[in-house]
Amino acid sequence: MSDVLEFDGDGPVLLVGGYGTVGAEVARLTASAFPVVLTGRSVERGRALAEELGADLRVWDLGNPAGFHARVRAVVGLVNDPDDRVLRAAVTAGIPYVDITRWTSRVQRAVTVTALLEPRAPVVLASSWMGGIVGLVAANLAAELGGADTAEVAIRWDLRDRAGVDSFEFMDRFGLDYEVIRNGQRQTAMPLSRVEQVVIGGHRTKVALIDTPEQFTLPLTLGVTTAATRIGFSSAASTSALLAAKHLGVFRWGRGDRYAGMRRAMLYSPGEGGTANVRVDVGHGNEFRTATITDRAGQAHLTAVGALAALRRALGTDGGPTRAGVNFPEQTPVPETVPDFLAAHGVDLTVDGHTAARTA
Repeated sequence: MSDVLEFDGDGPVLLVGGYGTVGAEVARLTASAFPVVLTGRSVERGRALAEELGADLRVWDLGNPAGFHARVRAVVGLVNDPDDRVLRAAVTAGIPYVDITRWTSRVQRAVTVTALLEPRAPVVLASSWMGGIVGLVAANLAAELGGADTAEVAIRWDLRDRAGVDSFEFMDRFGLDYEVIRNGQRQTAMPLSRVEQVVIGGHRTKVALIDTPEQFTLPLTLGVTTAATRIGFSSAASTSALLAAKHLGVFRWGRGDRYAGMRRAMLYSPGEGGTANVRVDVGHGNEFRTATITDRAGQAHLTAVGALAALRRALGTDGGPTRAGVNFPEQTPVPETVPDFLAAHGVDLTVDGHTAARTA
């Protein structure tokens, strides 16, 4: 039985994976503006959230071949969609679609799949860091500068914060090299290399390269000739242990299901709540802007804010015209509105400008 979605301009927003750690945050933000349908592998986990929001609750297990049918105005993918089931069903039906869970290679595949399906509605691939928030901020800084040559992101991962399982799967790719653009040249980068010390939200943090989709999209959308994203933990000891594991080759010889438990113990230790801090540096000529993004409600909430922005883009409610086909968060039609949008959802954004090279 195949998956069949139908477009209904007055229908609900379908959240696929709508009651996980991030999904619940997205559901709460979305439900403040639209009726929603929550789906997942089991209705039991989502029952309390559905009652809280007055939302419909249904089963759509992407690992089960049983088909799914619904009439909706938009679809938001909040869990890994390895076989593109949700993407194909939404695009085929001409339904606006948002995805926030794909790592870079799957974003690239989604672009290809979407093009082959000849989309009739917007497809917003918002898997850059925190649901596309870094892309939105980079676009805002580029608008201030009149363009962008470089875009560098530094993430401070608060070990006290809540995290979903998909975050572990994303970080579990530390053993795979990836492509970046640096000084206009495409290069192969090794995860957890090119270590730097930067100040993020007032905290000096050791950070190293990580594969994230904005390093693929920003050169295409903003025209930057250098794009880099680095990550470090709030605990210097944890960052040092992670880098030591990389030097020992753990993420190369420890691949596969056999060592999944070991990698999970090293990378996935969700807490009860922390602060999300991200630094975005954009340069154009000899002018630079440094933005610090702070969400005291944590990374799950910040990701949900990014997902809401992507949904607004897909539905054309963000002040700009909708465009059928692939869209990325940084293609916001009015980048000047980004600070107000973030502030309205409890996210602090501070921006400093200078005329010298980026410093720690």
